[in-house]
Amino acid sequence: MSCSILPVAWVRAGCLAAILSLSVPGAMARDVAKEFPFDQSLMLDTLPMRGSKRVPMLEIAKNGAVLIDLWCNSVQGHIVVVDDTITILAGPKTDRPCPPERAQGDEEVLSSLMQVTKWRREGNDIVLIGPQTLRFHKPSN
Repeated sequence: MSCSILPVAWVRAGCLAAILSLSVPGAMARDVAKEFPFDQSLMLDTLPMRGSKRVPMLEIAKNGAVLIDLWCNSVQGHIVVVDDTITILAGPKTDRPCPPERAQGDEEVLSSLMQVTKWRREGNDIVLIGPQTLRFHKPSN
């Protein structure tokens, strides 16, 4: 393939893509399959607590800003993703009055999220891995 007859911007992008795909077979396909779902909402794969319809969710922006909706309260934070490594940083939690079991659930989910170090896709699910594994999926509504 002669890259010299194409416009300069295309030459650089096209030749680089061609070289990468030849030098590392399947590398581009793996990157697409592992793309993190920025600019999406993800729901924790669990049932609501008794007496509630709420389930923890992550509202992830394109820039990595995240709103973490817990069982009762919410937290603003940021997600940093590099390959299969992930770090979730959280700010202060809102201070809504809630039953003790939901407050405890908030602490457990937030603590688990803060300890996540790796992530992977499993079909349409996103699995966050730390001392505890958390599975998220797109909401069905």
